[in-house]
Amino acid sequence: MAPTTPTLDQVRDPSDMRNFSIDQLRKLADELRAETIDAVSVTGGHLGAGLGVVELTTALHHVFDTPRDTLIWDVGHQCYPHKILTGRRDRIRTLRQGGGLSGFTKRAESEYDPFGAAHASTSISAALGFAVGRDLKHEDRNVIAVIGDGSMSAGMAYESMNNAGHIGGRLIVILNDNDMSIAPPVGAMSHYFARLVSSKSYRSLRKLGKGVAKALHVEEAARRAEEYMRGMAMGGTLFEEMGFRYVGPIDGHDLDQLVPVLRNVRDGDNGPVLVHVVTQKGKGYAPAEAADDKYHGVAKFNVVTGEQQKSKGGPPSYTKVFAQQLIREAEKDDSVVAITAAMPGGTGLDLFGERFPERMFDVGIAEQHAVTFAAGLAADGMKPFAAIYSTFLQRGYDQVVHDVAIQNLPVRFAIDRAGLVGADGCTHAGSFDVGYLGQLPGMVLMAAADEVELSRMVATATQIDDRPSAFRYPRGNGTGIEMPDVIEPLEIGKGRIVREGSRIAILSLGTRLAESLKAADALAAQGFSTTVADARFAKPLDEDLILRLAREHEVLITVEEGARGGFGAFVLHMLAEKGALDRGLKIRTMTLPDVFQDQDTPFNMYEEAGLNARHIAARALEAMGQDEAAAERIAAALAAS
Repeated sequence: MAPTTPTLDQVRDPSDMRNFSIDQLRKLADELRAETIDAVSVTGGHLGAGLGVVELTTALHHVFDTPRDTLIWDVGHQCYPHKILTGRRDRIRTLRQGGGLSGFTKRAESEYDPFGAAHASTSISAALGFAVGRDLKHEDRNVIAVIGDGSMSAGMAYESMNNAGHIGGRLIVILNDNDMSIAPPVGAMSHYFARLVSSKSYRSLRKLGKGVAKALHVEEAARRAEEYMRGMAMGGTLFEEMGFRYVGPIDGHDLDQLVPVLRNVRDGDNGPVLVHVVTQKGKGYAPAEAADDKYHGVAKFNVVTGEQQKSKGGPPSYTKVFAQQLIREAEKDDSVVAITAAMPGGTGLDLFGERFPERMFDVGIAEQHAVTFAAGLAADGMKPFAAIYSTFLQRGYDQVVHDVAIQNLPVRFAIDRAGLVGADGCTHAGSFDVGYLGQLPGMVLMAAADEVELSRMVATATQIDDRPSAFRYPRGNGTGIEMPDVIEPLEIGKGRIVREGSRIAILSLGTRLAESLKAADALAAQGFSTTVADARFAKPLDEDLILRLAREHEVLITVEEGARGGFGAFVLHMLAEKGALDRGLKIRTMTLPDVFQDQDTPFNMYEEAGLNARHIAARALEAMGQDEAAAERIAAALAAS
């Protein structure tokens, strides 16, 4: 049953709440929280972060003239309340669904989303760009960036603040501190000082004091005295040193405090200002407040009990398979260490950390540091495994090149979320790692077709001690294949034949192997004998295997869960160099399409990408010169199976 929301029902967009009283804003916030909980119970998604900023979201849209004033949310996973208030309430129960609202801010979705984000620590840089653009165009509007304390662990946040302090233009940064990791306890005295230093009277007195100090030639002493007074009372000296006026900390759930401070900041002097707001993740929903992760990401759930919809039983996830095998390797080898960039649960390294707490390092949202930290460990003789999602490893690519590959250091990259990832959409898809890692000299690059292969690749990477290596695997569960008692490492650069045929060869890299086998069965039923091979390695390629497939078959199809310019391109380049394309071989490369795909179920996304079994079979038939009717018969047979 949907919550009763009489105040929220009056708000079609933020202009409808600009004249609300504080009491009305409180009611609005309560109803907004209830609506958010109800919506996410239907769709699943990020919950705790959004609940933590309900009052802040309400206050920002009440005080500032959005969308004329530019409001940028860091990461965007806390933006569900923002979407409800900005004309998207009627679609909020389509969150993260095919054809529905994105789970993050998205420029194409609304004028209230001026900058899209799903990765952390970009908001201040983007906001500074908007602020400088505003000033160059001689416009009068506010630019506000909202960034969480977790995102402040990334160097990019400090790079942008340093630049903003140097430029000195008007910019408002809201630091949403929901872990109490920076702030001292919030109390009446800190509230008093926050309102004082943001007020007009304080700024006027400060200006007068500066004039007196200048006349007496004691400006520097006066500046330092004020800085230390404010630092002792409220903290924030670091931000002051970077050129920001610091205001806070204030209670981000107390609208009596929040609204006046934001108004003072809105009407304040030029120059960058940072407002430090302390919130509670999961605020207002008891199951989230009680959970260790504050319901950061949830499946569909029962609003009354908080019980999440249990996933269907089945094989373990690839993430868990990786973690379990890494634990086995670490039990045999004291030099094995693990590194994650703020994703211990997402990468499975929470399990490793429970077993080896002294050998697991969570460096925060700092992928660049994670990679170079791993390089330092490798240079000192350790065996580091850097477990980073494909999409996040992109952020550390220069370090992969400069600090790892050029020095030929044996850092092992465990690349989770390879391929398409479903509800998180294009921002989290692992589309590019085969291309950007496969072009690096000396890199060993593997892709697991199933959970046994993944375990073998972990064991293989442990033994590679003279160069960097990486292995990729998708989000989701394995195939259910039986795990052997002993996990044997792979021979470097050697693939395998999974089934033998004579006319068509399908060469798969990664977990499209299962779809390739389905396609081969369907082709065989139509009289087209088909070989299926698992490449295992994108680099070094198994040249002998690939040349044999090219030599002994009429058609060669490569299939991968990555963008153009990856495995298929490597195969084509090698075959061209070897002259294997000179004798009439018909070859097709199947990759992800040259677009950024929106969120949907993984199956539907691969259907759209044209990488399911029927597409593989159809591509082979097209190369064989068969008409569309043959492909339609195979598609019908696959649909019926």
